[in-house]
Amino acid sequence: MTESTSPPLLDVADLTVRYTTAGDDVLALDRVSFSLGRGERLAVIGESGSGKSTLTHVLLGILAPNAHVSAARGELDGVDLLGDLTERQWNELRRSRVAYIPQDPNIALNPVQQIGKQLDEALKLSPRKVEKLRRRAESIALLERVGIADAERVYASYPHQVSGGQRQRVLIAIALVGRPQLIVADEPTSGLDVTVQRTVLDALDELVAETGVSLVLVTHDLAVARQRTDRLLVLEGGRIVEQGPTSAVTDAPRHGYTRRLLDAVPSLHQGKLAPSPGVPQLEAPHDDAGLVATGLVKTYLTRDPRRGRIATPAVRGVSLTIDPGTTYGLVGESGSGKSTIARIVAGIDRADEGSVSFRGQDVSRARGAEQRALRTRIQYVFQNPYTSLNPRFRVHDIVAEPLRGFKAASGAELDRRVREAIDVVGLAASIATRTPTELSGGQRQRVAIARSIVLRPELIVLDEPVSALDVSVQAQVMQLLIDLQHEFGAAYLFISHDLAVIRELSDRVGVLRSGELVEEGAVGEVFAHPQHEYTRRLLDAIPLFA
Repeated sequence: MTESTSPPLLDVADLTVRYTTAGDDVLALDRVSFSLGRGERLAVIGESGSGKSTLTHVLLGILAPNAHVSAARGELDGVDLLGDLTERQWNELRRSRVAYIPQDPNIALNPVQQIGKQLDEALKLSPRKVEKLRRRAESIALLERVGIADAERVYASYPHQVSGGQRQRVLIAIALVGRPQLIVADEPTSGLDVTVQRTVLDALDELVAETGVSLVLVTHDLAVARQRTDRLLVLEGGRIVEQGPTSAVTDAPRHGYTRRLLDAVPSLHQGKLAPSPGVPQLEAPHDDAGLVATGLVKTYLTRDPRRGRIATPAVRGVSLTIDPGTTYGLVGESGSGKSTIARIVAGIDRADEGSVSFRGQDVSRARGAEQRALRTRIQYVFQNPYTSLNPRFRVHDIVAEPLRGFKAASGAELDRRVREAIDVVGLAASIATRTPTELSGGQRQRVAIARSIVLRPELIVLDEPVSALDVSVQAQVMQLLIDLQHEFGAAYLFISHDLAVIRELSDRVGVLRSGELVEEGAVGEVFAHPQHEYTRRLLDAIPLFA
Protein backbone atom coordinates (compact mmCIF):
# COMPACT_ATOMS: atom_id res chain seq x y z
CA MET A 1 0.00 0.00 0.00
CA THR A 2 1.31 3.49 -0.82
CA GLU A 3 1.29 6.37 1.63
CA SER A 4 -1.72 8.68 1.29
CA THR A 5 -2.22 12.27 2.39
CA SER A 6 -6.03 11.99 2.27
CA PRO A 7 -7.96 11.90 5.56
CA PRO A 8 -8.27 8.42 7.10
CA LEU A 9 -11.46 6.46 6.55
CA LEU A 10 -11.64 5.53 10.23
CA ASP A 11 -10.30 7.73 13.01
CA VAL A 12 -10.53 6.71 16.69
CA ALA A 13 -9.04 8.67 19.60
CA ASP A 14 -9.04 7.89 23.36
CA LEU A 15 -11.74 5.21 23.11
CA THR A 16 -12.64 3.83 26.53
CA VAL A 17 -15.26 1.14 27.17
CA ARG A 18 -16.40 -0.09 30.58
CA TYR A 19 -18.89 -2.84 31.41
CA THR A 20 -20.99 -2.65 34.55
CA THR A 21 -22.04 -6.05 35.93
CA ALA A 22 -23.49 -6.70 39.38
CA GLY A 23 -21.95 -3.50 40.68
CA ASP A 24 -18.49 -4.27 39.26
CA ASP A 25 -16.82 -1.94 36.79
CA VAL A 26 -14.78 -3.83 34.16
CA LEU A 27 -12.45 -1.81 31.95
CA ALA A 28 -12.49 -3.44 28.49
CA LEU A 29 -10.76 -0.73 26.40
CA ASP A 30 -8.51 1.97 27.84
CA ARG A 31 -7.82 5.11 25.76
CA VAL A 32 -7.43 3.28 22.46
CA SER A 33 -6.37 5.46 19.52
CA PHE A 34 -5.73 4.45 15.91
CA SER A 35 -6.67 5.31 12.33
CA LEU A 36 -7.30 3.31 9.17
CA GLY A 37 -6.63 4.56 5.67
CA ARG A 38 -8.73 3.91 2.60
CA GLY A 39 -7.81 0.57 1.08
CA GLU A 40 -5.66 -0.26 4.09
CA ARG A 41 -5.57 -3.61 5.92
CA LEU A 42 -5.21 -3.47 9.71
CA ALA A 43 -4.63 -6.57 11.85
CA VAL A 44 -5.76 -6.55 15.49
CA ILE A 45 -4.06 -9.16 17.67
CA GLY A 46 -4.04 -10.04 21.35
CA GLU A 47 -5.01 -12.81 23.74
CA SER A 48 -8.52 -13.60 24.93
CA GLY A 49 -9.70 -10.75 27.13
CA SER A 50 -7.43 -8.20 25.44
CA GLY A 51 -10.39 -6.18 24.11
CA LYS A 52 -10.45 -7.32 20.45
CA SER A 53 -14.14 -8.27 20.52
CA THR A 54 -15.15 -5.06 22.29
CA LEU A 55 -13.31 -3.03 19.66
CA THR A 56 -15.10 -4.80 16.80
CA HIS A 57 -18.44 -4.38 18.59
CA VAL A 58 -17.83 -0.63 18.80
CA LEU A 59 -17.16 -0.45 15.05
CA LEU A 60 -20.31 -2.45 14.32
CA GLY A 61 -22.58 -0.73 16.84
CA ILE A 62 -23.44 -3.95 18.68
CA LEU A 63 -22.15 -3.24 22.18
CA ALA A 64 -24.06 -4.77 25.09
CA PRO A 65 -26.50 -2.48 26.97
CA ASN A 66 -24.24 -2.48 30.05
CA ALA A 67 -21.34 -0.96 28.09
CA HIS A 68 -20.36 2.64 28.81
CA VAL A 69 -18.37 4.39 26.06
CA SER A 70 -16.35 7.58 26.02
CA ALA A 71 -13.97 8.89 23.37
CA ALA A 72 -12.44 12.07 22.02
CA ARG A 73 -13.28 10.93 18.51
CA GLY A 74 -14.71 7.96 16.64
CA GLU A 75 -15.49 8.76 13.00
CA LEU A 76 -16.03 6.69 9.87
CA ASP A 77 -15.75 8.93 6.82
CA GLY A 78 -17.27 11.85 8.71
CA VAL A 79 -19.97 9.82 10.51
CA ASP A 80 -19.73 9.94 14.32
CA LEU A 81 -19.96 6.28 15.32
CA LEU A 82 -19.96 7.18 19.01
CA GLY A 83 -22.72 9.75 18.81
CA ASP A 84 -26.37 9.16 19.56
CA LEU A 85 -27.12 7.02 16.51
CA THR A 86 -30.48 5.30 16.53
CA GLU A 87 -30.79 1.59 15.80
CA ARG A 88 -32.28 2.49 12.42
CA GLN A 89 -29.26 4.63 11.60
CA TRP A 90 -26.90 1.82 12.64
CA ASN A 91 -28.83 -0.61 10.44
CA GLU A 92 -28.35 1.74 7.51
CA LEU A 93 -24.61 1.96 8.24
CA ARG A 94 -24.31 -1.84 8.48
CA ARG A 95 -26.15 -2.22 5.15
CA SER A 96 -24.04 0.30 3.27
CA ARG A 97 -20.79 1.38 4.91
CA VAL A 98 -19.68 -1.23 7.48
CA ALA A 99 -19.80 -4.98 6.83
CA TYR A 100 -19.01 -7.88 9.12
CA ILE A 101 -17.50 -11.30 8.38
CA PRO A 102 -18.01 -13.50 11.46
CA GLN A 103 -15.75 -16.35 12.51
CA ASP A 104 -18.09 -19.32 12.21
CA PRO A 105 -20.21 -19.68 9.04
CA ASN A 106 -21.96 -22.67 10.62
CA ILE A 107 -23.60 -20.24 13.04
CA ALA A 108 -23.84 -17.19 10.77
CA LEU A 109 -25.66 -18.94 7.91
CA ASN A 110 -29.23 -20.20 8.23
CA PRO A 111 -29.01 -24.01 7.90
CA VAL A 112 -32.56 -24.41 6.56
CA GLN A 113 -32.34 -21.77 3.81
CA GLN A 114 -30.57 -22.14 0.50
CA ILE A 115 -27.54 -19.88 0.10
CA GLY A 116 -29.21 -18.10 -2.82
CA LYS A 117 -32.18 -17.21 -0.63
CA GLN A 118 -29.86 -15.70 2.00
CA LEU A 119 -28.04 -13.61 -0.61
CA ASP A 120 -31.39 -12.56 -2.08
CA GLU A 121 -32.54 -11.37 1.35
CA ALA A 122 -29.35 -9.33 1.83
CA LEU A 123 -29.81 -7.72 -1.59
CA LYS A 124 -33.46 -7.00 -0.83
CA LEU A 125 -32.49 -5.12 2.35
CA SER A 126 -29.58 -3.32 0.71
CA PRO A 127 -29.88 0.44 0.13
CA ARG A 128 -29.07 -0.30 -3.53
CA LYS A 129 -32.69 -1.48 -4.01
CA VAL A 130 -31.82 -4.35 -6.35
CA GLU A 131 -34.89 -5.42 -8.29
CA LYS A 132 -36.22 -8.93 -7.72
CA LEU A 133 -35.56 -10.07 -11.28
CA ARG A 134 -31.90 -9.04 -11.03
CA ARG A 135 -31.13 -10.52 -7.62
CA ARG A 136 -30.30 -14.02 -8.81
CA ALA A 137 -27.77 -12.80 -11.38
CA GLU A 138 -26.33 -10.35 -8.84
CA SER A 139 -25.98 -13.10 -6.22
CA ILE A 140 -24.17 -15.43 -8.62
CA ALA A 141 -21.88 -12.57 -9.67
CA LEU A 142 -21.02 -11.95 -6.00
CA LEU A 143 -20.24 -15.64 -5.45
CA GLU A 144 -17.98 -15.65 -8.50
CA ARG A 145 -16.30 -12.48 -7.29
CA VAL A 146 -15.17 -14.15 -4.06
CA GLY A 147 -13.65 -17.05 -5.95
CA ILE A 148 -16.44 -19.66 -6.03
CA ALA A 149 -16.05 -21.40 -9.40
CA ASP A 150 -19.32 -23.38 -9.31
CA ALA A 151 -21.43 -20.41 -8.24
CA GLU A 152 -24.67 -21.76 -9.74
CA ARG A 153 -24.45 -24.96 -7.65
CA VAL A 154 -23.53 -23.09 -4.47
CA TYR A 155 -26.39 -20.63 -5.02
CA ALA A 156 -28.87 -23.55 -5.07
CA SER A 157 -27.26 -25.40 -2.14
CA TYR A 158 -27.90 -25.39 1.58
CA PRO A 159 -24.90 -24.47 3.80
CA HIS A 160 -24.22 -28.09 4.81
CA GLN A 161 -23.90 -29.06 1.14
CA VAL A 162 -20.82 -26.90 0.50
CA SER A 163 -17.32 -26.96 2.01
CA GLY A 164 -16.15 -24.85 4.94
CA GLY A 165 -14.09 -22.63 2.68
CA GLN A 166 -17.06 -22.04 0.39
CA ARG A 167 -19.28 -21.18 3.37
CA GLN A 168 -16.73 -18.62 4.53
CA ARG A 169 -16.60 -17.11 1.04
CA VAL A 170 -20.40 -16.92 1.03
CA LEU A 171 -20.13 -14.74 4.15
CA ILE A 172 -17.68 -12.49 2.30
CA ALA A 173 -20.13 -12.27 -0.62
CA ILE A 174 -22.93 -11.26 1.77
CA ALA A 175 -20.64 -8.64 3.32
CA LEU A 176 -20.09 -7.12 -0.15
CA VAL A 177 -23.79 -6.70 -0.95
CA GLY A 178 -23.92 -3.09 0.27
CA ARG A 179 -20.56 -2.17 -1.30
CA PRO A 180 -19.12 -1.18 2.09
CA GLN A 181 -16.24 1.15 2.82
CA LEU A 182 -15.07 -0.95 5.79
CA ILE A 183 -15.08 -4.72 6.39
CA VAL A 184 -14.55 -6.08 9.90
CA ALA A 185 -13.43 -9.73 9.75
CA ASP A 186 -13.36 -11.61 13.05
CA GLU A 187 -11.04 -14.65 12.82
CA PRO A 188 -12.41 -15.51 9.35
CA THR A 189 -9.97 -18.40 8.75
CA SER A 190 -9.31 -19.87 12.21
CA GLY A 191 -11.13 -23.15 11.54
CA LEU A 192 -9.97 -23.64 7.95
CA ASP A 193 -7.29 -25.86 6.44
CA VAL A 194 -4.19 -24.10 5.14
CA THR A 195 -5.12 -24.41 1.46
CA VAL A 196 -8.68 -23.19 2.04
CA GLN A 197 -7.38 -20.44 4.32
CA ARG A 198 -5.16 -19.23 1.50
CA THR A 199 -8.02 -19.05 -1.00
CA VAL A 200 -10.21 -17.09 1.46
CA LEU A 201 -7.41 -14.65 2.26
CA ASP A 202 -6.64 -14.31 -1.46
CA ALA A 203 -10.29 -13.37 -2.01
CA LEU A 204 -10.07 -10.66 0.66
CA ASP A 205 -6.81 -9.31 -0.77
CA GLU A 206 -8.32 -9.12 -4.26
CA LEU A 207 -11.36 -7.25 -2.93
CA VAL A 208 -9.18 -4.67 -1.19
CA ALA A 209 -7.12 -4.21 -4.36
CA GLU A 210 -10.10 -4.01 -6.72
CA THR A 211 -12.60 -1.98 -4.67
CA GLY A 212 -10.45 0.04 -2.26
CA VAL A 213 -12.43 -1.25 0.72
CA SER A 214 -10.61 -1.05 4.07
CA LEU A 215 -10.18 -4.15 6.22
CA VAL A 216 -9.93 -4.71 9.97
CA LEU A 217 -8.74 -8.30 10.46
CA VAL A 218 -8.99 -9.74 13.97
CA THR A 219 -6.77 -12.80 14.16
CA HIS A 220 -4.69 -14.92 16.53
CA ASP A 221 -2.55 -16.13 13.61
CA LEU A 222 0.45 -13.82 13.53
CA ALA A 223 1.78 -15.38 10.34
CA VAL A 224 -1.47 -14.45 8.59
CA ALA A 225 -1.21 -10.92 9.99
CA ARG A 226 2.39 -10.71 8.80
CA GLN A 227 1.62 -11.75 5.22
CA ARG A 228 -1.81 -10.21 4.71
CA THR A 229 -1.98 -6.81 6.42
CA ASP A 230 -0.32 -3.41 6.13
CA ARG A 231 -0.46 -2.36 9.77
CA LEU A 232 -0.62 -4.18 13.10
CA LEU A 233 -2.30 -3.20 16.36
CA VAL A 234 -1.43 -5.18 19.50
CA LEU A 235 -3.90 -5.15 22.40
CA GLU A 236 -3.15 -6.27 25.96
CA GLY A 237 -5.65 -5.80 28.78
CA GLY A 238 -7.63 -3.25 26.78
CA ARG A 239 -4.63 -1.08 25.92
CA ILE A 240 -2.66 -0.71 22.72
CA VAL A 241 0.88 -1.71 23.65
CA GLU A 242 2.27 -1.48 20.13
CA GLN A 243 1.18 -0.48 16.63
CA GLY A 244 2.81 0.29 13.32
CA PRO A 245 3.63 -1.21 9.93
CA THR A 246 3.16 -4.99 10.21
CA SER A 247 6.63 -5.91 8.99
CA ALA A 248 8.27 -3.43 11.37
CA VAL A 249 6.36 -4.69 14.41
CA THR A 250 6.93 -8.39 13.65
CA ASP A 251 10.59 -7.94 12.65
CA ALA A 252 11.56 -5.78 15.62
CA PRO A 253 8.86 -5.76 18.34
CA ARG A 254 9.49 -3.16 21.01
CA HIS A 255 7.08 -4.38 23.69
CA GLY A 256 7.66 -7.52 25.75
CA TYR A 257 4.07 -8.67 25.24
CA THR A 258 4.44 -8.57 21.45
CA ARG A 259 7.70 -10.53 21.72
CA ARG A 260 5.97 -13.17 23.87
CA LEU A 261 3.19 -13.55 21.31
CA LEU A 262 5.72 -13.94 18.50
CA ASP A 263 7.80 -16.43 20.50
CA ALA A 264 4.67 -18.56 21.01
CA VAL A 265 4.08 -19.05 17.27
CA PRO A 266 4.81 -22.72 16.38
CA SER A 267 7.60 -23.24 13.87
CA LEU A 268 8.24 -25.60 10.98
CA HIS A 269 11.97 -25.22 11.52
CA GLN A 270 12.45 -26.93 14.87
CA GLY A 271 11.97 -30.44 16.15
CA LYS A 272 9.56 -31.84 18.68
CA LEU A 273 9.14 -29.73 21.80
CA ALA A 274 11.26 -30.76 24.78
CA PRO A 275 9.61 -31.50 28.15
CA SER A 276 9.71 -28.74 30.75
CA PRO A 277 12.67 -28.90 33.15
CA GLY A 278 12.02 -31.18 36.13
CA VAL A 279 9.19 -33.20 34.54
CA PRO A 280 9.80 -36.85 35.50
CA GLN A 281 9.98 -39.38 32.68
CA LEU A 282 8.15 -42.70 32.58
CA GLU A 283 9.81 -45.25 30.36
CA ALA A 284 7.18 -46.32 27.83
CA PRO A 285 6.95 -50.09 27.42
CA HIS A 286 8.12 -51.39 24.05
CA ASP A 287 6.99 -54.99 24.33
CA ASP A 288 4.28 -54.53 21.67
CA ALA A 289 3.33 -52.19 18.84
CA GLY A 290 0.83 -50.03 20.72
CA LEU A 291 -1.96 -49.22 18.28
CA VAL A 292 -2.07 -50.91 14.86
CA ALA A 293 -4.73 -49.98 12.27
CA THR A 294 -4.77 -52.10 9.13
CA GLY A 295 -6.67 -51.57 5.88
CA LEU A 296 -9.38 -49.29 7.30
CA VAL A 297 -12.30 -48.63 4.96
CA LYS A 298 -15.36 -46.53 5.79
CA THR A 299 -18.20 -45.46 3.48
CA TYR A 300 -21.15 -43.27 4.44
CA LEU A 301 -24.55 -43.74 2.82
CA THR A 302 -26.85 -40.75 2.35
CA ARG A 303 -30.17 -40.27 0.57
CA ASP A 304 -30.78 -37.63 -2.05
CA PRO A 305 -34.39 -36.92 -3.14
CA ARG A 306 -33.35 -36.89 -6.82
CA ARG A 307 -30.44 -39.33 -6.99
CA GLY A 308 -31.48 -41.87 -4.36
CA ARG A 309 -28.93 -43.51 -2.08
CA ILE A 310 -25.40 -42.13 -2.44
CA ALA A 311 -22.25 -43.88 -1.20
CA THR A 312 -19.50 -41.49 -0.09
CA PRO A 313 -16.10 -43.10 0.66
CA ALA A 314 -14.54 -41.47 3.75
CA VAL A 315 -11.56 -43.76 4.39
CA ARG A 316 -9.90 -45.93 1.75
CA GLY A 317 -7.55 -48.66 2.98
CA VAL A 318 -5.64 -46.68 5.62
CA SER A 319 -3.01 -48.43 7.75
CA LEU A 320 -0.99 -46.80 10.54
CA THR A 321 0.93 -47.69 13.71
CA ILE A 322 1.35 -45.64 16.89
CA ASP A 323 4.14 -46.82 19.19
CA PRO A 324 3.75 -46.46 23.00
CA GLY A 325 4.77 -43.05 24.31
CA THR A 326 4.90 -41.42 20.85
CA THR A 327 2.72 -39.00 18.88
CA TYR A 328 1.34 -39.72 15.42
CA GLY A 329 0.21 -36.55 13.63
CA LEU A 330 -2.57 -36.80 11.06
CA VAL A 331 -2.99 -33.95 8.56
CA GLY A 332 -5.18 -33.26 5.55
CA GLU A 333 -7.89 -30.92 4.30
CA SER A 334 -11.50 -30.96 5.48
CA GLY A 335 -13.21 -34.10 4.23
CA SER A 336 -9.95 -36.06 3.98
CA GLY A 337 -11.10 -38.57 6.60
CA LYS A 338 -9.09 -37.43 9.66
CA SER A 339 -11.97 -37.36 12.15
CA THR A 340 -13.45 -40.60 10.77
CA ILE A 341 -10.15 -42.40 11.44
CA ALA A 342 -9.99 -40.84 14.91
CA ARG A 343 -13.46 -42.12 15.77
CA ILE A 344 -12.64 -45.60 14.45
CA VAL A 345 -9.39 -45.73 16.46
CA ALA A 346 -11.23 -44.61 19.60
CA GLY A 347 -13.93 -47.26 19.11
CA ILE A 348 -16.68 -44.69 18.63
CA ASP A 349 -17.33 -45.77 15.02
CA ARG A 350 -16.65 -49.08 13.28
CA ALA A 351 -14.83 -49.54 10.01
CA ASP A 352 -16.59 -51.36 7.17
CA GLU A 353 -13.36 -53.22 6.51
CA GLY A 354 -10.01 -53.55 8.26
CA SER A 355 -9.02 -53.90 11.90
CA VAL A 356 -7.72 -51.90 14.84
CA SER A 357 -5.76 -53.51 17.66
CA PHE A 358 -4.40 -51.86 20.78
CA ARG A 359 -1.71 -53.58 22.80
CA GLY A 360 -2.72 -56.83 21.13
CA GLN A 361 -6.44 -56.42 21.82
CA ASP A 362 -8.89 -56.16 18.90
CA VAL A 363 -10.61 -52.76 19.20
CA SER A 364 -12.74 -53.29 16.09
CA ARG A 365 -14.46 -56.41 17.47
CA ALA A 366 -14.72 -55.51 21.16
CA ARG A 367 -18.20 -55.67 22.64
CA GLY A 368 -19.82 -55.27 26.06
CA ALA A 369 -17.47 -55.41 29.04
CA GLU A 370 -14.42 -55.71 26.79
CA GLN A 371 -15.38 -52.53 24.95
CA ARG A 372 -15.99 -50.65 28.21
CA ALA A 373 -12.58 -51.71 29.48
CA LEU A 374 -10.95 -50.49 26.27
CA ARG A 375 -12.60 -47.10 26.62
CA THR A 376 -10.82 -46.59 29.94
CA ARG A 377 -7.53 -47.07 28.08
CA ILE A 378 -8.35 -44.88 25.05
CA GLN A 379 -9.68 -41.36 25.62
CA TYR A 380 -10.73 -38.49 23.31
CA VAL A 381 -10.20 -34.71 23.46
CA PHE A 382 -12.49 -32.76 21.12
CA GLN A 383 -11.72 -29.59 19.18
CA ASN A 384 -14.03 -27.09 20.83
CA PRO A 385 -13.93 -26.78 24.63
CA TYR A 386 -16.94 -24.46 24.44
CA THR A 387 -19.17 -27.33 23.28
CA SER A 388 -17.45 -30.43 24.67
CA LEU A 389 -17.98 -29.46 28.33
CA ASN A 390 -21.39 -29.43 30.01
CA PRO A 391 -21.97 -25.75 30.92
CA ARG A 392 -24.10 -26.72 33.93
CA PHE A 393 -21.52 -28.96 35.57
CA ARG A 394 -18.83 -27.80 37.94
CA VAL A 395 -15.28 -28.59 36.82
CA HIS A 396 -14.98 -31.19 39.58
CA ASP A 397 -18.00 -33.06 38.23
CA ILE A 398 -16.77 -32.82 34.62
CA VAL A 399 -13.40 -34.35 35.49
CA ALA A 400 -15.00 -36.93 37.80
CA GLU A 401 -17.54 -38.09 35.20
CA PRO A 402 -15.32 -40.78 33.59
CA LEU A 403 -14.41 -42.17 37.03
CA ARG A 404 -18.07 -42.44 37.95
CA GLY A 405 -19.18 -43.71 34.56
CA PHE A 406 -16.65 -46.54 34.52
CA LYS A 407 -16.86 -47.12 38.29
CA ALA A 408 -13.10 -46.57 38.49
CA ALA A 409 -13.18 -44.68 41.82
CA SER A 410 -15.59 -43.26 44.37
CA GLY A 411 -15.63 -41.27 47.59
CA ALA A 412 -12.33 -39.91 48.83
CA GLU A 413 -10.33 -41.75 46.14
CA LEU A 414 -12.44 -40.12 43.40
CA ASP A 415 -11.91 -36.65 44.91
CA ARG A 416 -8.16 -37.27 45.22
CA ARG A 417 -7.81 -38.32 41.57
CA VAL A 418 -9.86 -35.34 40.38
CA ARG A 419 -7.68 -32.96 42.39
CA GLU A 420 -4.58 -34.65 41.00
CA ALA A 421 -5.77 -34.36 37.37
CA ILE A 422 -6.68 -30.68 37.81
CA ASP A 423 -3.26 -30.00 39.34
CA VAL A 424 -1.38 -31.95 36.64
CA VAL A 425 -2.85 -29.77 33.85
CA GLY A 426 -1.72 -26.63 35.66
CA LEU A 427 -5.05 -25.36 36.99
CA ALA A 428 -5.63 -23.95 40.47
CA ALA A 429 -7.62 -26.08 42.92
CA SER A 430 -10.24 -23.29 43.13
CA ILE A 431 -11.19 -24.02 39.50
CA ALA A 432 -12.97 -27.18 40.68
CA THR A 433 -15.98 -25.22 41.99
CA ARG A 434 -16.47 -23.17 38.81
CA THR A 435 -18.53 -23.91 35.71
CA PRO A 436 -17.10 -23.75 32.15
CA THR A 437 -18.84 -20.43 31.52
CA GLU A 438 -16.55 -18.88 34.15
CA LEU A 439 -13.36 -20.05 32.43
CA SER A 440 -11.26 -18.86 29.49
CA GLY A 441 -10.82 -20.95 26.34
CA GLY A 442 -7.41 -22.17 27.45
CA GLN A 443 -8.71 -23.12 30.89
CA ARG A 444 -11.61 -25.02 29.32
CA GLN A 445 -9.30 -27.03 27.08
CA ARG A 446 -7.13 -27.89 30.11
CA VAL A 447 -10.27 -29.15 31.85
CA ALA A 448 -11.03 -31.30 28.80
CA ILE A 449 -7.50 -32.72 28.96
CA ALA A 450 -7.84 -33.33 32.72
CA ARG A 451 -11.02 -35.27 32.03
CA SER A 452 -9.20 -37.38 29.43
CA ILE A 453 -6.24 -38.26 31.70
CA VAL A 454 -8.12 -38.93 34.94
CA LEU A 455 -8.55 -42.59 33.92
CA ARG A 456 -4.80 -42.78 33.16
CA PRO A 457 -5.29 -43.89 29.54
CA GLU A 458 -2.58 -45.37 27.36
CA LEU A 459 -3.77 -43.63 24.17
CA ILE A 460 -5.38 -40.19 23.77
CA VAL A 461 -7.01 -39.11 20.51
CA LEU A 462 -6.77 -35.32 20.15
CA ASP A 463 -8.97 -33.86 17.39
CA GLU A 464 -7.86 -30.27 16.64
CA PRO A 465 -7.43 -29.49 20.38
CA VAL A 466 -5.62 -26.13 19.96
CA SER A 467 -7.14 -24.65 16.78
CA ALA A 468 -9.56 -22.38 18.66
CA LEU A 469 -6.91 -20.98 21.05
CA ASP A 470 -4.77 -17.84 21.00
CA VAL A 471 -1.10 -18.45 20.19
CA SER A 472 0.15 -18.04 23.77
CA VAL A 473 -2.56 -20.32 25.21
CA GLN A 474 -1.97 -22.75 22.34
CA ALA A 475 1.73 -22.86 23.24
CA GLN A 476 0.88 -23.57 26.89
CA VAL A 477 -1.47 -26.44 25.98
CA MET A 478 1.09 -27.91 23.56
CA GLN A 479 3.78 -27.84 26.25
CA LEU A 480 1.33 -29.43 28.69
CA LEU A 481 0.70 -32.30 26.25
CA ILE A 482 4.44 -32.89 25.84
CA ASP A 483 4.96 -32.88 29.62
CA LEU A 484 2.06 -35.27 30.24
CA GLN A 485 3.36 -37.67 27.61
CA HIS A 486 6.85 -37.53 29.12
CA GLU A 487 5.53 -38.18 32.63
CA PHE A 488 2.82 -40.78 31.98
CA GLY A 489 3.97 -42.41 28.73
CA ALA A 490 0.65 -42.10 26.85
CA ALA A 491 0.57 -42.31 23.07
CA TYR A 492 -1.24 -39.59 21.09
CA LEU A 493 -3.11 -39.58 17.80
CA PHE A 494 -2.97 -35.84 17.10
CA ILE A 495 -5.17 -34.36 14.37
CA SER A 496 -4.59 -30.82 13.15
CA HIS A 497 -4.81 -28.67 10.04
CA ASP A 498 -1.89 -26.62 11.41
CA LEU A 499 1.29 -28.27 10.13
CA ALA A 500 3.52 -26.15 12.38
CA VAL A 501 1.69 -27.56 15.42
CA ILE A 502 2.13 -31.09 14.02
CA ARG A 503 5.85 -30.40 13.57
CA GLU A 504 6.34 -29.44 17.22
CA LEU A 505 4.27 -32.26 18.74
CA SER A 506 4.68 -35.34 16.55
CA ASP A 507 7.20 -38.12 16.02
CA ARG A 508 5.57 -39.47 12.86
CA VAL A 509 3.08 -37.91 10.47
CA GLY A 510 0.54 -39.24 8.01
CA VAL A 511 -0.90 -37.13 5.19
CA LEU A 512 -4.49 -37.88 4.18
CA ARG A 513 -6.11 -36.93 0.92
CA SER A 514 -9.69 -37.98 0.06
CA GLY A 515 -9.52 -40.85 2.54
CA GLU A 516 -6.15 -42.20 1.35
CA LEU A 517 -2.83 -42.04 3.21
CA VAL A 518 -0.66 -40.54 0.47
CA GLU A 519 2.50 -40.07 2.56
CA GLU A 520 3.82 -41.20 5.94
CA GLY A 521 7.09 -41.11 7.83
CA ALA A 522 9.19 -39.42 10.50
CA VAL A 523 7.87 -35.88 10.81
CA GLY A 524 11.23 -34.21 10.18
CA GLU A 525 11.85 -36.23 7.04
CA VAL A 526 8.36 -35.70 5.58
CA PHE A 527 8.45 -31.95 6.20
CA ALA A 528 12.02 -31.52 4.91
CA HIS A 529 11.66 -33.81 1.88
CA PRO A 530 7.97 -34.29 0.99
CA GLN A 531 7.55 -36.93 -1.69
CA HIS A 532 3.92 -36.42 -2.66
CA GLU A 533 2.66 -33.41 -4.59
CA TYR A 534 -0.24 -32.99 -2.15
CA THR A 535 2.10 -32.78 0.86
CA ARG A 536 4.16 -30.14 -0.95
CA ARG A 537 0.98 -28.19 -1.67
CA LEU A 538 -0.03 -28.23 2.00
CA LEU A 539 3.43 -27.06 3.08
CA ASP A 540 3.50 -24.32 0.44
CA ALA A 541 0.16 -22.96 1.68
CA ILE A 542 1.38 -22.35 5.24
CA PRO A 543 1.71 -18.63 6.07
CA LEU A 544 5.21 -18.07 7.48
CA PHE A 545 7.31 -15.18 8.79
CA ALA A 546 9.68 -15.52 5.82
